[in-house]
Amino acid sequence: MLNKIIITAAAVTVMAGCATMAPDYQRPDMPVKDSWSGAKTEISADKKASDIAWKDYFRSENMQKVIQTALDNNRDLRTAALNIEKARAAYRIQKADLIPSVNLTAEGARTAVPENASSSGSSVTSSSFSANVNTSYEIDFFGKVRSLNEAALRQYMATEEARTAAQMSLIAETANAYITYLSDAKLLQISKDTLKTRQDSYSLVKKGFDAGVRTELDLVQAVSAVEAAKASIQQYTRAVELDKNALTLLAGAEIDESLLKGDLDNVEFVKELPVGLPSDVLLNRPDVRQSEQNLMAYNANIGAARAAFFPSVSLTGYFGVASSELGNLFSSGSAFAWSFSPQINLPIFDAGRNKITLENANNNQKIAAAAYEKTIQTAFKEVMDGLSSKATYGKQFDAQKAQTAAAQRAYELSLLRYEKGVDSYLGVLDAQRSLFSAQQALISVRTADLSSRIALYKALGGGQK
Repeated sequence: MLNKIIITAAAVTVMAGCATMAPDYQRPDMPVKDSWSGAKTEISADKKASDIAWKDYFRSENMQKVIQTALDNNRDLRTAALNIEKARAAYRIQKADLIPSVNLTAEGARTAVPENASSSGSSVTSSSFSANVNTSYEIDFFGKVRSLNEAALRQYMATEEARTAAQMSLIAETANAYITYLSDAKLLQISKDTLKTRQDSYSLVKKGFDAGVRTELDLVQAVSAVEAAKASIQQYTRAVELDKNALTLLAGAEIDESLLKGDLDNVEFVKELPVGLPSDVLLNRPDVRQSEQNLMAYNANIGAARAAFFPSVSLTGYFGVASSELGNLFSSGSAFAWSFSPQINLPIFDAGRNKITLENANNNQKIAAAAYEKTIQTAFKEVMDGLSSKATYGKQFDAQKAQTAAAQRAYELSLLRYEKGVDSYLGVLDAQRSLFSAQQALISVRTADLSSRIALYKALGGGQK
């Protein structure tokens, strides 16, 4: 009899494992064009930017070391890794519901009945001992447990993708912070060089003023230029210190000062990034994959909500031994005991709770679908922005470089004309200001170009390796 019960329960378990009421998952159509509209770029079908390891893309050794420090110590990335372990544990807990639970229980009792309460008229002392193996299992006829298990699996996989996305963001943020530091350090150096130049001009004007050949206006204008340069030095000194603080936070540890010694002009990246079709590039991004995994989890939750309308069947039972003496519990004198209790629970009236739960599950799935489409659109915009920037920053840098060279020559000529007495000091002052502005703009364009290339690498899925 017991063997028949076990075989029947096993057969029911196998049959139940095949059922699910979750709707078939269909990936939403991509709400973007199938080409990079307006971007003049060659499509690579074989190579992907995501296949380029970050150490191969960022070729500056000092930058590589700073990024590696961040990957080793950043607390946000560490939290993302711990969230994976948390999600894995939740999935394993949910998965355990697919398997019958088995427990071992042991009991012992000793009871004394006094004479006036005993049916025999004499006091009675009795003992009972038992040891049982208990099992319980909910038969998943309509796929409720399996749907919940699928949802937990998808949430776990979404957390994995979130960690990869966090790594990519950390690499890009650290690289940008390092670029910003080098930019401000270069601006600080230019400010110091400008101060020296203006101090030399001031000395020249002061000599002329003392000799009575230069006006007081020339003198105060030279003083104003010197003080403006000093203000710029303080501005960029502060910016450099703030940049160091930002890098330290991202790195999660103090950064070796030797790694901060570099020149913005010597920063090297991979010159060309392979760009594939939008369907290949976007679906390979971890943030898009994360959003899709969340969508699949909500899709599975619909199956669990549908299954709640149908009966649930549970099996409980135990098998063990019992004896009046502890020493004979496992001997031939003990008695075998067993129980098998199937139970069916059919929802009749729940004040609309199951209906509302299903409606909520459907709405959550629609919200997740909209979020997935928004993630696709955002990713498409980021790639387009990167491609557009790539096409223009190079030419802008060349033009700004030519302007800076022209401003340098204009300053030299204006200074020469002033020394010869042909022109006033106002021309020199204007030329100095124009040169300083041009130099600042050149550094800003270089910084923006490097930042846009970092953003494009990230937008194309780079940084996963």
